[in-house]
Formats: sequence, structure tokens, C-alpha cells
Amino acid sequence: MKQQLLLVLLFVTLHTSAQTSEIFAPDSIALRGYDVVAFYTEGKAITGSDKFMYSWKNVKWFFASANHLALFKADPAKYEPQYGGYCAYGLARGYKAPTVADTWYVLDGKLYFNYNQKVKAIWQKEKERYIDSANRKWPQIRLN
Repeated sequence: MKQQLLLVLLFVTLHTSAQTSEIFAPDSIALRGYDVVAFYTEGKAITGSDKFMYSWKNVKWFFASANHLALFKADPAKYEPQYGGYCAYGLARGYKAPTVADTWYVLDGKLYFNYNQKVKAIWQKEKERYIDSANRKWPQIRLN
């Protein structure tokens, strides 16, 4: 319980400085430059290159190859992470929080991220409940 309270306090603090963008994009680069297609095709986090860049939803998306870029361009919604790449646990609790690439998780063809591994472990224990909560809250939080 104490650990969860500390996480809530951390997220509230982060919320005050969170981006107002729909996409988690420090420096206007989606997901710190990680190739979102690679999570599906390679099963791991791969840093993209500005050589294979695509602007979508007012941010830059980087890809590791021309093939990954073409796949994304053909169907961005298929590869776009849930909640714009913000923390799935944080969204379930009502706020945006940044994420790191090593917390990625694909469930039912959808890509999710969390704040860190500790938060991911909490999220995974009841991920369906957290996803349901985040899905309900995302429309109101999305552009805040």
C-alpha cells in the first residue's frame, strides 16, 4: 500500500509537468525516437533513425528501416501505441505520465507502455482492469 501511495504521488507530480500533446513526444519526437513497428515485427525496442522519419499527429516518428516506415504510413493506427505512448497505469489512474521503451507490452495487437519496470509489474497484475479504466479516461485526458 505504501508503495502504491508513493507511485500515486510520483504520478501526480509528473502530471503537473506532463506534455499537453496527444503523443508522448519529448522534443517533438514520438517515444523518444523508438521505432513503434519494431515492437511488433522484431519483438524488441529498436531506436529509429531520422533518415526514416514521418510526421504524424504533429510529431516526428522515427523508424529503423524504410520497410518499417512504409508499414507505419500504410496504417498508423495499427502501430500507434495506446494512450499516445503515455503510461497505461497512469492513464488508468487519471493522468499522463512519461514512459520508457523497455516497459513495452503487446496485448491483443495493441502496444502499451509504462513509467518503469516497477509500475509495469503492478499494471500486469490487473492489466485488463487498468486497460478498461484507461480506455474510459483517455478521451478526457488525451489533449490535456
